[in-house]
Amino acid sequence: MKKLSLLLFVILLTSCNSKKKELQYDFTTLFEKSKGTETPIYSEVIDYYTNLSEVYSEISLFQIGETDSGFPLHLVVFNSQGKSDLTSLKSSQKTRILINNGIHPGESDGIDASMLLLRDIVQNDSLKKVYANTIIGVIPVYNIGGALNRNSHSRANQNGPKEYGFRGNARNFDLNRDFIKQDTKNAAAFANIFHSFDPEIFIDNHVSNGADYQYAITHLFTQHNKLGGSLGDFLEKEMRPFIENHLDQKGIPITPYVNVWGTTPEKGFSQFYDSPRYSTGYTTLFNTLGFMVETHMLKPYQIRVEQTYEIMVGALAFGEKFQQEIKDLRQQSLNRLYQEKKYPISFIPDRENPSRFNFKGYEASYIDSKVTTGKRLFYDRNKPFTKEIEYYNNFTPVQEIDIPKAYVLESGWHKVIERLNNNKVEFVRFKKDTTILSEIQHIKEYSTRKSAYEGHYLHYDTSIEKTVVEVTFKKGDIYIPTQQKGIRYIIETLESSAPDSFFNWNFFDTILQRKEGFSAYVFEDIAEEILKENPTIKDAFENKMKNDQDFANNSYAQLNFIYQQSPHYEKAHLKLPIYKIY
Repeated sequence: MKKLSLLLFVILLTSCNSKKKELQYDFTTLFEKSKGTETPIYSEVIDYYTNLSEVYSEISLFQIGETDSGFPLHLVVFNSQGKSDLTSLKSSQKTRILINNGIHPGESDGIDASMLLLRDIVQNDSLKKVYANTIIGVIPVYNIGGALNRNSHSRANQNGPKEYGFRGNARNFDLNRDFIKQDTKNAAAFANIFHSFDPEIFIDNHVSNGADYQYAITHLFTQHNKLGGSLGDFLEKEMRPFIENHLDQKGIPITPYVNVWGTTPEKGFSQFYDSPRYSTGYTTLFNTLGFMVETHMLKPYQIRVEQTYEIMVGALAFGEKFQQEIKDLRQQSLNRLYQEKKYPISFIPDRENPSRFNFKGYEASYIDSKVTTGKRLFYDRNKPFTKEIEYYNNFTPVQEIDIPKAYVLESGWHKVIERLNNNKVEFVRFKKDTTILSEIQHIKEYSTRKSAYEGHYLHYDTSIEKTVVEVTFKKGDIYIPTQQKGIRYIIETLESSAPDSFFNWNFFDTILQRKEGFSAYVFEDIAEEILKENPTIKDAFENKMKNDQDFANNSYAQLNFIYQQSPHYEKAHLKLPIYKIY
């Protein structure tokens, strides 16, 4: 009896302490106090979650890694069972949903909506029961450097809030182009969070630029054909309609992200293709169901935040309903990849098979500009319309590669190895020099952007020449088997022709420059001997002289041709330090 009384006393005391703590803090947000016109500064967001974790046992707050701003990245976790252990999160049988906010801090809708969402859940016993089988992870502000660079002017096309952060991070990187290349500390810290959390569903909250239309919110789901298989079908046929219907029941119309530039929506548009440089393209590599929220920049801030809140509620409901099915489909998707012989690395919209839906827009016309001497695009909000339009959301692969048993990477490419480690790619190092029949790859052709793009001069339209020979790898070179969870990441980064490969992001640019050459007056005598002793080279040389007039008129090009066929030509030129083993 004394033990029972003591237990009741402890429970009562704990309850009283919790109530005292709850009364100590005011969890009314700045967004609410300002009647939907303001968003808090970065430190206030972190203080809010710190206090929330102090008061409510269901909230945990973690600091993970470092960002370019010098501040750590935070992860807030809701778990109805109480405080969470970060190391055991991904083994939970609950549905794990990761929400990313403030990747572009001027697009602050998700920052405020997530603060409201987690507070509402922990302060409502019935909601805690509703989400008993869900673990919610929130990155409060991903781009901390941008959030600290606060202003009221950089979002010239946006209707509120009064002040907000800047798009570029502390080093002026657009973080939603950095997920695969990981130039920033932010991206490395995100990878740590993502792989520790291993979410079934990923949400990235944004605000759109572009056309004008009636919707206050749009969605950008990861491209379902690229996700592939039954998981891709599930995203397109179950997840997207479920969330759209959830919003429709709340009286909130939603449309796919309006991907138009230089035209108007009623002419139809293609789904946005999220390659791995983008957040959802990156998370797709690990079979996570991902989508971006894109509210419309011209709609009032309060409405945008409220609808961001509601779409996240829809995603939580979807995760609760399909908990086991999602887990099963993710594993099936991985198993399917293990059995595949080929992997598609490039897609284009299928223009022959569009979807159709009723789009709510405004009539547009081009009228005389009052500022310039030209015409301007004008959307007339007094003339709304609903029209059936074509939506190109089906994509077809245009390039595939043969999936090797393994890749081998030479040991000196430390930046690449660092990123493999960041993304939990498993590999082993050769313990001694080892000879294996391998495919060598030389860069055949590529194009390069003429202007800087996110700190790089990005390559594209890359093609390779393949040669299969015995290769002796050195002790310390790394052997990367493809039969592992990171199979997609491995292929998308190490296949040079893939749009966001490490080659295309300039990680291997030193192979594009020759380190040795020849002096023409010295090499003349050597070239003469090479032609005399090598009939095959001589025939190729003479054939090129006959059929290529520019070549025939360029004596240096002629010597260079012979040089490149000779043993003097360096083997490292244009040769990727990546080998494929089948």
